[in-house]
Amino acid sequence: MKLKTLQNAILFFADPVHCREYMVANRWPHGVECPKCGSKDVLFLEKYNRWHCRANHDAPQFTLKTGTVMEDSPISLSKWLPAFWLLANCRNGISSYELHRALGVTQKTAWFMLHRIRFAMKKKDRFKMGGSGRELETDECYIGGKDSNKHIGKRAELKEFRQSAEMKGAGRLVTKTAVLGLLDRERGKVHAQVVPEISRRELRLAILNHILPGSKLYTDQAALYKTLPSEITHEFVNHLKEYVNGRVHTNGIENFWSLLQRGLNGTYISVEPFHLDRYLDEQVFRFNHRKDRKGNKTPDVDRFSLAIEQIIGKRLTYAELTGKVGETQN
Repeated sequence: MKLKTLQNAILFFADPVHCREYMVANRWPHGVECPKCGSKDVLFLEKYNRWHCRANHDAPQFTLKTGTVMEDSPISLSKWLPAFWLLANCRNGISSYELHRALGVTQKTAWFMLHRIRFAMKKKDRFKMGGSGRELETDECYIGGKDSNKHIGKRAELKEFRQSAEMKGAGRLVTKTAVLGLLDRERGKVHAQVVPEISRRELRLAILNHILPGSKLYTDQAALYKTLPSEITHEFVNHLKEYVNGRVHTNGIENFWSLLQRGLNGTYISVEPFHLDRYLDEQVFRFNHRKDRKGNKTPDVDRFSLAIEQIIGKRLTYAELTGKVGETQN
């Protein structure tokens, strides 16, 4: 069956044999290999739906989930794979409550599954943008609700924190989470990350870590961007007067912000700053894979396959997700 729609995917992956064949073809196109030693001398144990490596080492048996973001999960692939399809292709994301109703798992399990999928969507290698006169856009945004909408206890804490900061000469305190975004116009790729604070020092560091010398960088008129190094050509548009000045504008990255805010405000409602990075990774993945290299719209099945390709060698435990232990670097 050629997968085109969510309905196709659900029907196809309802068969455990189809799940196994798809995952084997995707993970081991040249034959099944032991995740531990790389040996192809393996035997499939059909009764237990796992393989046995004949090489002499500990833990010789493995499954399709071994060495992936799904490792040690009791949830079947017939539920995992549709979950990947949904998160990869729903423009505004999917909430854990919606997934729990769709798959018949608990909300807590659905929440954990979604965070593991987001973790898989994160690229290991952060590519550098621009170079040789290529045009980039950058902008910052602040994520978080209004103080007036917060619980009275939380408002009291923030008021006390502000007063303490002002007494120490910290100036105006921003209580939202700052996010920096960069857009490579030519490639149509975006990078977004949480930054400790929006300051000249933090912005300069984040920008230099992700763009190449020789780039053309377009920003708004904020004074934060006025200390960029000379090897970057910096032009800005004054939003008090205009939003576009020839090639100089930030409309592309602002489009990404609108997509992000739609998901955070409409689907997820309330996102803790501690988890915000993973929600950014989710939106960045969908945005960066909305079109192929020729500029054509990426089919849903291709975006789904790209997400599945990124599951290898990544692990996120519940203790890491909830901050009980430090996250392992994958």
